[in-house]
Amino acid sequence: MTLFKQNNLKAKRTVHANPIKKISRNYLFGLLGLLCTSTAFAEIPLNAPDWKEIEQEDNITIYTRHQEGSSFEAFKAVAILNAPFTNIMAVMANPLSCLEWVHGCSKVYGFDENSFIDRYAYSVNDLPWPFKDRDYILKVEITSDPATQEINMHMVAANDKIPANDDYVRVTIAETSYLISPVNESQTKVIWLQHTDPGGVLPGWLVNTLVVDIPVKSLQALEKVAHMEKYQNAEIIYDEQGHIQAVKAPFQTNAGN
Repeated sequence: MTLFKQNNLKAKRTVHANPIKKISRNYLFGLLGLLCTSTAFAEIPLNAPDWKEIEQEDNITIYTRHQEGSSFEAFKAVAILNAPFTNIMAVMANPLSCLEWVHGCSKVYGFDENSFIDRYAYSVNDLPWPFKDRDYILKVEITSDPATQEINMHMVAANDKIPANDDYVRVTIAETSYLISPVNESQTKVIWLQHTDPGGVLPGWLVNTLVVDIPVKSLQALEKVAHMEKYQNAEIIYDEQGHIQAVKAPFQTNAGN
């Protein structure tokens, strides 16, 4: 075993829509903390020259880099998904969708929701026995760029919101951004930036298995889930300045979803 140190609706607008070269054990919880953000370390740079490609599978490419101030690698996943922009955003607007597409997500719920762009979530990532699952308390903030339509879904660990549970290892340091933008009417670009410190003890074989499985399987599942009926015909609501305010989708009114 190895010990790991590792963002008033005024107006609305509808958008129509190589093998692994090297695997570091530090990569895993850059991947396991799928939905979190931290201010403990430097911001993850999107276009730094030292990103190293470690895996490519179909339309998904995974990169890693050293994160300043941390012994844990950051990762970047870049994918072109064959699903409309509004469908992808409808999935992201569903607090329970983690169970549908995030690989290893075993429990999730939203709370303290001020709005779609300002809310909290609690989630648990499953690990195989005998290793303890990891849980997260997440501050979710969503912003958008009116010029490019890119949406930034940024999540921050807020560990004092819910008491720790002895059944889990609480992840207290993490950073995630989903940068989501339309490519055309039927495709969406997703860039997933992640850096997390998991704490605890995990073996190398588990790290090596999950380092690619988590982002690749999650993004593949996201592409499929976005085609579910409850995520069709969604509307993205913007204010007068073109900043995202909400997403309206059928799952919000259909019982049982």
